[in-house]
Amino acid sequence: MTDQTQDHADHGQPSPEHRRPDGVDDATVEALGKLSAALDHVEDARGHLYAFHRLCGSAETTLEEATAMIRDAGHADLADALDADVLGRNPLPGMWSFQMVESYDDGYYAAAKGLQQRALDELVEGRRHLFEAEMKQLRRTQGRSGHEATPEDVTG
Repeated sequence: MTDQTQDHADHGQPSPEHRRPDGVDDATVEALGKLSAALDHVEDARGHLYAFHRLCGSAETTLEEATAMIRDAGHADLADALDADVLGRNPLPGMWSFQMVESYDDGYYAAAKGLQQRALDELVEGRRHLFEAEMKQLRRTQGRSGHEATPEDVTG
């Protein structure tokens, strides 16, 4: 087949990197789809952890400003308590939020991402989102605008 004939034959089909390799069964594709969904949750958790990290930093800065204002307003005892008991305090024992982020990234996150990649490499030649690509192919209305298989199939 020429490249042009191949392009025409592939029109309306998922791109090659989203097609299951020969010999891969439905159970494997479904299991990898579930693993992909699990990793989406791991990524979401990571995003929330980073948001927590940013919020802790903002809270620390704002609390420092509030402590200074409380001191300036003549409430030194309360400002001293904020300085001693809250400012600079670890949100978790021995850890500021940057340490939580590093621990998560280097531990749980790295292990989960690494094993997902291993599963993809060993089971489907490294191809990602096969389950989702097949779901898209089943659900889309072929030939209808907005339901194209790939960006290359969009006309206009």
